[in-house]
Amino acid sequence: MFSLLGFTFVLLALGSCRGHQDNDVDQEEPELVFQSSKYGSLWPLPQKVQISDVSFKLSSSSFSITDAKESGAGPSCGLLQLAYRRYYEYIFGGAKKQKGNRSARAGPTDLLELQVWITSPDSECDGYPSVSSDEAYELTVDQPFAVLKAPKVWGALHGLETFSQLIFEDEYGTKTINSTVISDFPRFAHRGVLLDTSRHFLPIKVILTNLEIMAMNKFNVFHWHIVDDPSFPYLSRTFPNLSQKGAYHPYTHVYTPADVKMVIEFARLRGIRVVSEFDTPGHTQSWGKGQTDLLTPCYSGSKPSGTFGPVNPILNSTYDFMTQFFKEISEVFPDAYVHLGGDEVSFACWQSNPDIQKFMEQQGFGKDYRKLESFYIQKLLDIVAATNKGYIIWQEVFDNGVKLKPDTLIHIWKGTQEAYQSEMARITLAGYKTLLSAPWYLNRIAYGQDWPGFYKADPQDFQGTEEQKKLVIGGEACLWGEYVDATNLTPRLWPRASAVAERLWSAKEVTDTGDAYSRLSLHRCRLVERGIPAEPLSPSFCLHEYKGI
Repeated sequence: MFSLLGFTFVLLALGSCRGHQDNDVDQEEPELVFQSSKYGSLWPLPQKVQISDVSFKLSSSSFSITDAKESGAGPSCGLLQLAYRRYYEYIFGGAKKQKGNRSARAGPTDLLELQVWITSPDSECDGYPSVSSDEAYELTVDQPFAVLKAPKVWGALHGLETFSQLIFEDEYGTKTINSTVISDFPRFAHRGVLLDTSRHFLPIKVILTNLEIMAMNKFNVFHWHIVDDPSFPYLSRTFPNLSQKGAYHPYTHVYTPADVKMVIEFARLRGIRVVSEFDTPGHTQSWGKGQTDLLTPCYSGSKPSGTFGPVNPILNSTYDFMTQFFKEISEVFPDAYVHLGGDEVSFACWQSNPDIQKFMEQQGFGKDYRKLESFYIQKLLDIVAATNKGYIIWQEVFDNGVKLKPDTLIHIWKGTQEAYQSEMARITLAGYKTLLSAPWYLNRIAYGQDWPGFYKADPQDFQGTEEQKKLVIGGEACLWGEYVDATNLTPRLWPRASAVAERLWSAKEVTDTGDAYSRLSLHRCRLVERGIPAEPLSPSFCLHEYKGI
């Protein structure tokens, strides 16, 4: 039994109680043994950490989180004030702060304050995080107070999480923290989680809960794959018929403008960007239900079959619609980027349609329907560029030779390790910035521990120059929704996504899965103590077990 950083954790021998296995095939399991890490339960691991044996006590009656006198963000910064309250609750488990003479209650080894010092005159308190946000911070824990320094509020939010992770309970149950010095910043600027709200509708409460957990893991991008073939839950002010006819239910299974605004603000207060994805020309069956003539009529021989394919790229009305729709999207979502998809476009319906065949002839495209796709995508990119938004696209758009702006961000999702590494090399050689998701499709599940595979996948592990590798700005863990809804999303995502979080935050050299296993086990127990149904890594228990809904 280990009592470390507030979490009692017991491990049984791996493989001693393996459960039922089909065909009696012996399955390989990682030989991971829990051994206390010198870094306790820190996750993701900071860039530089020094923890001494000197410890201090924290009391709910005497400890407080406050603004440093020199700070560039004072009591008027609501983002920080809310964060102070949130982390006080995390640390003391809902204990109410007692009024009175603080020094009278404080003992000789008590830590009295965490002073937060925003060192820049512009804290960005009222702004939105961006891909270029400064997320660095420095944390010094000493008596009688700790100091958290950060140029911007975004680094301060990460530092508050780190401070909370340093606190543990001694054998008497007293909140304790060791003297510590930390200097930290993320390795990659884009550290995201994709959630799919089309295949299964996710209630707002589930989205907000997972934004909260993302902040606990220092993720900073929520990639909202909000619509797709099965349903169109985004309630558009400009085109309300899209959700009225395309959502699973026009009132109960939609995201209203107020819902979207709430998600964006909740995320902002935790240093998280919200990047919306509206994928076209494929994955658009739900769009066609509420927008006449948007999709291509498919033909069976010389007659319409009654089914529809991708967006119809030959009609002017298509581009009029896209211009109005993405103007709205650019106003609703404040982030500098919008994800435009562009993946998995089936050409079969286009090939069957006589009007499209005629258009192909007129344009000199021959039988190469990739050229037709490029024709559409280039027009769409021009439409979105006119709204002053940058764009992210899936890798097929690059693969099919579409003309792209130099600042296009290309998202890699396909193939084996060898295939995606080769794709990374090609895209960066062409000078484009990239994101990696291919090894981090968390909707794919397996018996046993799969997190080490996620942990070992490095976005910069491909054949290329240092300049090429600098073009990799991060990656995303993806949880597609075919078999995921509110009932199982959170435990399926966490703590498996935490492995991706450390890969994207911590130094490249942090690769010891044994040390990671020990810290991740405790981090998972911390999530459980905070009321999150994060699934276990192995036979074990936490002192504070999940108590249910």
